[in-house]
Amino acid sequence: MTYQQLGNSELYVSKVSFGCMSLGNDDAKNSSLLHSAYDNGINFFDTADLYQNGENEISLGKAFKGIRDKVLIATKVGNQLKPDGSGWIWNPSKEYIIQAVEKSLKRLNTDYIDLYQLHGGTIEDPIDETIEAFEKLKAEGKIRYYGISSIRPNVIREYVKKSNITSVMMQYSILDRRPEESCLDLLYENNIGVLSRGGVAKGLLIDKPAKTYLNYTEKEVEKIQYYIKDLIGKEKSPAQLALQFVLQHPALSSAVSGIRTQEQLLDLVKVYEVPWLKEDEYSQLQNVLPVNFYEQHR
Repeated sequence: MTYQQLGNSELYVSKVSFGCMSLGNDDAKNSSLLHSAYDNGINFFDTADLYQNGENEISLGKAFKGIRDKVLIATKVGNQLKPDGSGWIWNPSKEYIIQAVEKSLKRLNTDYIDLYQLHGGTIEDPIDETIEAFEKLKAEGKIRYYGISSIRPNVIREYVKKSNITSVMMQYSILDRRPEESCLDLLYENNIGVLSRGGVAKGLLIDKPAKTYLNYTEKEVEKIQYYIKDLIGKEKSPAQLALQFVLQHPALSSAVSGIRTQEQLLDLVKVYEVPWLKEDEYSQLQNVLPVNFYEQHR
C-alpha cells in the first residue's frame, strides 16, 4: 500500500481507504473485514453518525478496540435525528456539533477523532459558527483535524477562504469529472487533501448493466464500459483501473471505497501493485466522453 500526507496535517493516509457505509449489521463479520483491511495496509476508515443511526460508528469502534492508535478514524456530523426518529434534519450549528461529537466519541469508543467532517453544507449555513465549533473541538483535543464532505463549489470556496480545513471529500470518477473544473486545482493549490468517493460510479465502471448516470445517457455509459474492457486486458481489474484514474490527479490523497467482501478488498488493495495506467490510456479515458460540470451551487 502507498500512503500520502493528508493536506497540511500530520495524518498519512492509505491511498485506498475504507468507506464504512458499506458495512452490514453483523459486528463479527464487520470486524473480520475491517481487520483484514488493516492487515492489508489500509489505515484510514471513514464513517458517519448518520450511517445506520449510529450503529456503524459502534461497529467500527468495537472492531478496533485495542488497536485504536494504529488506525485513523474519520466520521461526519450535521445530520440531526428528529425526536420521533422519522428522519434527519440538517443542523450545522455550533451548539449541535459540540453535542454530537460527544455521542460519536462514545459510539466509537475513543477519546479523539482523527478527522471530523461536516456531512454536507450549503452556502446559507452559518459557516463562521460551524468553523468555530470545529476549532473549539480541535483545541480541546476531541478532534485532531476537520474537513467537509461536499460537492458544492461555492461551499468549498468559502471553507478554503475562511477555515483551516484539512480535507474535502467529494464524488469523483471517470463518469463524474465535475470536480476537475475548479475544485481539485483550488484544493491542491491550498494544500488541502481530497478524499474521493464513488470511484466506481455505483458499479457502472465494474460490472453493473449500463444506465443513465448524471448527465450521461445509457449509450454513453456503455461507451466508457467498452473502453474500460479494452484497456484492462489481463493486467488489472475494472475496479483497479477506475481507482487508478481517480488517483492520477495530484490533488487526490485517498480513494474512499465501499468494501463489502474479502474479494473486493483484496482486489482494491492491489491498485498500486498492478501495472499503472499509462499516460496515453489516461488521456484516452479523459476523451471518450465530454466532461461534465456542476450545474448548481457554482
